[in-house]
Order: sequence, then structure tokens, then C-alpha cells
Amino acid sequence: MVLWDRIARRAATSIPGTQARSVIGIHVFRCPDVVGIVAKLSECIASRGGNIQSVDVFVPENKQVFYSRRLGFAFAPDSFASYFVGSRFDDGIVCLVMDDDFLKLSKLFKAERSIVRVPYLDPKYKIAILVSKQNYSFIQEHCLVDLLYRWQEGKLPVDISCVIRHGIPYHYLPMSEENKREPEILKLIKDTDFIILARYMQAFDAGVKLIGATTHFVTEELDAGPIIEQMVERVSHRDTLQSFVQKSENLEKQCLAQAVKSYCELRVLPYEVNKTIVF
Repeated sequence: MVLWDRIARRAATSIPGTQARSVIGIHVFRCPDVVGIVAKLSECIASRGGNIQSVDVFVPENKQVFYSRRLGFAFAPDSFASYFVGSRFDDGIVCLVMDDDFLKLSKLFKAERSIVRVPYLDPKYKIAILVSKQNYSFIQEHCLVDLLYRWQEGKLPVDISCVIRHGIPYHYLPMSEENKREPEILKLIKDTDFIILARYMQAFDAGVKLIGATTHFVTEELDAGPIIEQMVERVSHRDTLQSFVQKSENLEKQCLAQAVKSYCELRVLPYEVNKTIVF
């Protein structure tokens, strides 16, 4: 089955400044591996006046599967409009759709995934952030502050739709082990594209020499989802509890922010049962 994901919600002619800049698109493709895929995809973009700026390709050893991500197929504003045909209405909003070039290629190569995103035109991903000071699988305060700062500075391609926290009134939901308020949480986050949670684990007493942070997808099994990002840092016997925690928190913030950014930039593709490809 072809997954054709096109979520642009504004006409190019209605975006201020499009006359002064090229429009950049991202295309992610997954299909059975055969000869000629790269050539056909490149020809498709070039035939419409597009210029490919970079390409990542991965074919696993001994597996007939092809993965690719084209970052920045750039179109001049005057030719970009010709790359879309027609329009459809979704909840009263005019949505642009790609012409059938990529769709034809998806059918030709029996693609399992073909995703196109134009960051300048498409809406940002809407996210919900779940926060807790206690031992729930929610994000910790230091990660929240860092995400809010990066969002405010425009360093993350997301819109934060809500912050749910136990203790202060973003969305005030007192929780306990017996009542984690899941129905209310699900209602609050129903219109978001994805949610962010985090678990903080302390290893100071174990005398470790390397500390790490991992960001992964959520699955029913705790801490078992496909990994998106991992970072490590060396510690030693000279570290105090305070310096240990500081290093851990810095690592967690960087790891989480990078994972969110990679996901929003379509760099993360599912691979096999419990793995990811991150371009």
C-alpha cells in the first residue's frame, strides 16, 4: 500500500516572499530494491525544473529494500505552482496536492511509503508535552524548559499545542498511582501529531563511567520502542552528585531536541521490526 502524505494547507501564491526565494521540498521513499529507482526519482524532479540539493540512500545488506530521503529539491517560485494540480477541501481549507508524477513512480516501484513535505508551506507538527516531577513516564522539567526555549527561538519545527503538568496550571491534572487521568489526557492531545514523554533514571550510585540518554518511540512495552537518537558522555569518580546530574540533564535535553528535530524533518524511517533508519 502506498502511503501518500501531502499536508500543505496554503497556496504558494498566498505566501509572502515566495517571489524572492526558492521553495524547498523533502521526499522520503521506501520500496522493494530494483535497478533504476534513483534515476527515475531524479528524473521526476528534474523534469519539473527542480534541483536536488542532497540525497541519502540506504539498502540493507542481503535485503531487497530501498530507502531514500531527498532533502531540498528546490523549485523557483514561477515553476513551483506547476508542480501542483487541482485542489481539494478538507474542513474548509484548500489543500494542495502534488501532481501524479511521484504517485506514478510509487505505483511503478510498488512503494510502501512515499512522503512529500514542503516545510515552508506545510503546517508545523502540533505536539503535546506531558510533564511530571514524579516517577511517571512523562518529560522532566529541565527538558520542558529546553524545548520551550528552542520552540520560542524557532529552532524546532513544531507548534506546541498544550503542556500537561501535575502541579501547575498549564492543564492542571492531579495524578496518583491509582488515577493517572488517562481519559482527560487523551482528550487534550487528540488534535496533536505526536506527544513527548521522558523518563529520568539516576545511575550515580552504580559508579558508572559513561552516562547516556536515549530517545525512542513509545510502545506498550516500557523502554522497548525503536530508537531515534542516543548520546553518551564520560563521567568519573571525580564527579559529585550535582555535576553528575548536570551532565545527565544536559545530555537528555540535547538528545530529546535532536530526536524531535529529526522526526519533523522526515529523517526517521521505520526499519524491520524494532529499528529505525535516521538520515
